[in-house]
Amino acid sequence: MGKMIELLNERGLSLAWAKYVADDPAQITATLKESFASGDVVFSTGGIGATPDDHTRQCAALALGTKTELHPTAQELIAGRIQSMAEGDPIKADLNAPENQHRFKMGEFPIGSEIIPNPYNQIPGFRIQEHHFVPGFPVMAAPMMAWCLDTHYKNLFHQENWAEQSFIVPKGIESTLTPLMECIEANFPGVKVFSLPSVGDASKGGVYAQRHIELGIKGNANLLESAWIALRAGTQELGYEIHDIS
Repeated sequence: MGKMIELLNERGLSLAWAKYVADDPAQITATLKESFASGDVVFSTGGIGATPDDHTRQCAALALGTKTELHPTAQELIAGRIQSMAEGDPIKADLNAPENQHRFKMGEFPIGSEIIPNPYNQIPGFRIQEHHFVPGFPVMAAPMMAWCLDTHYKNLFHQENWAEQSFIVPKGIESTLTPLMECIEANFPGVKVFSLPSVGDASKGGVYAQRHIELGIKGNANLLESAWIALRAGTQELGYEIHDIS
């Protein structure tokens, strides 16, 4: 999730919503039906392998009212991966071997899908109707999501001068800060206030070692300056220290 947010922020985009879904076919299908109907650009991670708990490919097809089929480009890529992993062993390289036939299931996508290249091991993901399905492994998912954004959504990059700023409030209490946060949002339309509480992390040392809150604002950069001043002043008026994030 953190990497997805980072990829979006680097391109002047932001995350609108996120959902965590169990490995339950009915739940996955219902969630995808809802998201397909929304028209949103969606990224889905995990569940596209070929083990019994990988349901996402089939559920995406069900949600769209279609079936899965072996994508020809995926078939070629998976066959190439099998050959490279065989390292010259003709038995391992036999594409008709049961284990290799099973591997081709990873290339069965909803009819009409396009390929998402996987630079890590060449086993592709797929995209259909603004939904992008990638593996759950971050080392694979991150470059695949970046490719999708750069290939299909460059026209959306940096449409707003989006920015965020935050500071640390040692021993901050959210219930005490909430009225101030509400006041900032009311007085500065278009600015959102966020609060990220932490119990502390001794390994980081300093102000981060104790209980604290990261308090900040986000929105169009042109709107933030006055809200930033008001948030800092209001926090100090409540008796809190503030520490800038370096």
